[in-house]
Amino acid sequence: MNKQYIPLTGIDSLIPCLLIDKNTPLDVLHANSTARLLAVTQVLESLARLDLKDADSADLQHLANASAILLRDSCDLLDVMGWRLQA
Repeated sequence: MNKQYIPLTGIDSLIPCLLIDKNTPLDVLHANSTARLLAVTQVLESLARLDLKDADSADLQHLANASAILLRDSCDLLDVMGWRLQA
């Protein structure tokens, strides 16, 4: 079966609600993946420049969670690109 939509990696959910269209042009998949990678890179670079000894652990957890979501999304987009390029 050739599914047109690939679910993003689920986050605490068995029912996917965010999907990637396998037929999306490669440049659009690349642009979306790049935007997410750039965002998470900027968050992590900002954290690397901070003195974290006084950082609130809840804030750090929120930043880590947001970074993980962005990285998962980007990896899912890159996976679809890879499948398309191998086909």
